[in-house]
This record gives sequence, structure tokens and C-alpha cells, in this order.
Amino acid sequence: MQVFNTLSHTKEEFRTIHDKEVNMYVCGPTVYNFIHIGNARPICVFDVFRRFMQYRGYKVNYIQNYTDVNDKIIRQADTEGITPEDCALKYIHEYETDARGLNVLPATVHPKVSEYMPQIIAFIETLIDKGYAYVAGGDVYYRTRRFADYGKLSGQSLDDLNAGARVEINDIKEDPLDFALWKGCTAQEQHWDSPWGPGRPGWHIECSAMAKDCLGDTIDLHCGGADLIFPHHENEIAQSEAANGCEFAHYWMHNGHINVDHKKMSKSEGNFFLTRDVAAKYGYEVIRYLMIQAQYRAPMNYTAELLDACRASLDRLYQCRETLTAAIGSAPAGEPDPERLAAYDKHRQDFVTALEDDLNTADALTAVFELVRELNIDAAAAATPKAQLEAGKTVFEELIGVLGLLYERGGDEEIPQEVQALVGQRAAARKNKDFAEADRLREEIAKLGYAVKETRQGTQITKL
Repeated sequence: MQVFNTLSHTKEEFRTIHDKEVNMYVCGPTVYNFIHIGNARPICVFDVFRRFMQYRGYKVNYIQNYTDVNDKIIRQADTEGITPEDCALKYIHEYETDARGLNVLPATVHPKVSEYMPQIIAFIETLIDKGYAYVAGGDVYYRTRRFADYGKLSGQSLDDLNAGARVEINDIKEDPLDFALWKGCTAQEQHWDSPWGPGRPGWHIECSAMAKDCLGDTIDLHCGGADLIFPHHENEIAQSEAANGCEFAHYWMHNGHINVDHKKMSKSEGNFFLTRDVAAKYGYEVIRYLMIQAQYRAPMNYTAELLDACRASLDRLYQCRETLTAAIGSAPAGEPDPERLAAYDKHRQDFVTALEDDLNTADALTAVFELVRELNIDAAAAATPKAQLEAGKTVFEELIGVLGLLYERGGDEEIPQEVQALVGQRAAARKNKDFAEADRLREEIAKLGYAVKETRQGTQITKL
């Protein structure tokens, strides 16, 4: 498999440290509010990466943290009149609701900052002992210039950063580019005791400590949004490689950001959309499809028209599954056509080839729809053997499973008796050529949330 490594700025063959095992760390949410659609993209994209590696026979150790200690959480807790701990727990639950809605598999481990204070403090002590960090008052700072490779991920030099990057002005720092590992505070604030007094960890140190504890000194893959390349991931590299004395991550994958109607999404622009709100209108599955229908590294332009197109594409996939299920139920016995089986397998191979090319989900979906076209043709032919249709459906379900789609509307769910009775009445009306009554019954069935239509395989009932 080839992946675009942000560290080398080139596609590279993806080789894991341990045979048939992937150790990957994906930066998770800071849990102070509901996630927005920009947050939804990395969790959907890298969920597909995980599913694909599992499909190829790898064991995947997938670590995604919860940042449940942060100044934003403290401010939000104050606004809501609750404790920071309760605020973080509330939004962890809300995140998990959205993640389940997006059909994202739970992480192997979801480490929380609040549960990692001993490891974080020990990590900082190691950096101090090695001369990469220093105490200033109740704070601890990282000596950025001490790490010779600083900037290798983002491609920025220290001189460029010193001239124009966002740097906190702080007189107690040795250098304006130094960043906080530990921030001192009063004992009246949310705090943890440390050798440097009461305080809280800086944002970047948490991931270095949790990745080391969960996966070891060197990991295969680190993932996140492109907005995290600098300073978060750059600082993680500096901390981890200075403390551990070895490479932190062999590969770095970053997804592109999301624009809304060609403008950067932001609250100030009034074009800020929560995942929960979009799901209320379109459903979570449409959002998941949106996130994987384009190449993950490219910026994505979010529009209502694109969401409608994604919903239409999902409709085609659902219809294919329903058509196949109905056709299998009435198909004759017989041996499958080897040429047709070979055609199904070709689409499977095209799908795999696409995902092996830097997780090209766009081309993978193209392979799926080519398969759908073939399956629809075979399902419409009354003479197609049952075994052949079952083989085609197996391939279809395999590929859909890797993409994590077709989960929201159910599969072979039982049709309510009320709907079945109306369908029976409609069939009788059609038999008696009372088409006005048949149309009226179709509308009654639609009001109950179902669609009915006649096919060569018989009457099909589908949930709207």
C-alpha cells in the first residue's frame, strides 16, 4: 500500500514495524462542545483506513484520545454552571453519539488526559533531565531551538517561525518560540499537583505521553486534520523524539480542511455547521458518505447540493442491495457463469487497488458503482442462477463493509403488518385494474414511510 507521508511530502510504501499489525494514533476531540462537520472528516476517513487494513488481515491498534483537560473546557463549564469534569464527560458522551451515528468503530483505547497525569509529569521530567525543558515559575517550557529537526513536518524553519508565526508573548520564556509543557495555576482552579506546583499540562504533551504508553516509543502511523500539522504535531515530534531518542512516527497522514460554499468554515462567517444539526436533516450516513467521496487530502467544499448528491448515491446502493435480495429469493438453481464471477472479482480488485493508492476512496466508490451496474443487470435477468447472485452480493457487502456504508436504513428488517396489509390490498386493486385505488393505497403506504413498486422479481417494499 502507498500512503502520502506528510513527513517526506511523497507517497511511500506503507510498511509496519510488526508483521500484519498496525499501530496508529489519531488525534481525538477536545471535549467542550458538539463536533462540527470539519471534525467529522478525519474520524470517517481514518475509520476507512482502519477497516481496510483489517480487511487485508492486519490487526489494528487504533488509539484516539479525549482531551478532557483544557482551558476551553473550563470556560464552557463556567458558562453552563457545571464542573469541568462534568462538562468533559457530557461532551465525551455527545461525541460518542455522533461517532456511532457516523458508524465509526470504537478505538482500541480512548485514553483521557485526566487519567494520564502521572505519565505526563514523568514525560516532562525526562525532558527536563535531558535539557530539552526548563522550569520558569510554576510553568515548564520546551526549548524549541534545542531540537535540531524542529519544523521537519511542517517544512517551516525556526527563522520563519520567529518572524511570523503565532507565538505567545511571555517574558519568563528563554525564547519566544518555546512552548508550554506545564502551566501553573492556583489551587482554586482545576489542577493536579506536580514537582513544579499545581497546574495543568500543555496541549501537546498529552499526545506524546499517551502514544508512548499505549503504543510504544515509535509508532507506525499518526493521523489527524491538516490544521494539526503545526504546531500540534510538530511539537509532538519534538517532545517525543527528544525524550525517547528515536523516531516518533514513521508515517503521518493528514486530511484536508472543509470549506463551506468556497469559504473557510468559521463561526464569525456564519457558516459553521454542527454534525448533529446536519444529521438531523440528512442523516448521519449521508455525512459519512460526504466525507469519503473525495480524496482525503484535498480540501472539500461543503454545499447542500453535494449532500443531496451523496444521498442520491446512497439510494442507488440501497436499491441495489434490495434488488439483489429480491432477485435471490426467486432465482432459479444452477451453476454461476464463470465470466460473470470474474467480472465481480475484477471490481473487487479495482476497489482494493484504489484504496492501496493512498486511500483513494473516490476511485474505490467508482469500482463499487461499476459492480452495482453489473449486479443490477444480472438481477434483472430471470435466468440468472441464485448462486451467481449470492456471489455478487457477497462481493458487494464486502466492499460496502470496508467503507462502512449501508447501516442506517437497516437490511432485511421486518415490514410492519399494517404496511403489508395495504400492499396486499394494492395488489388486489391492480389485479382488478382499479388503478385509481392502487394509486391511493400507494400514497397511504408512503405516509407510513414505505415505497412499493413492481419489478420482474415481484413486489418490492422499501423504507423511505
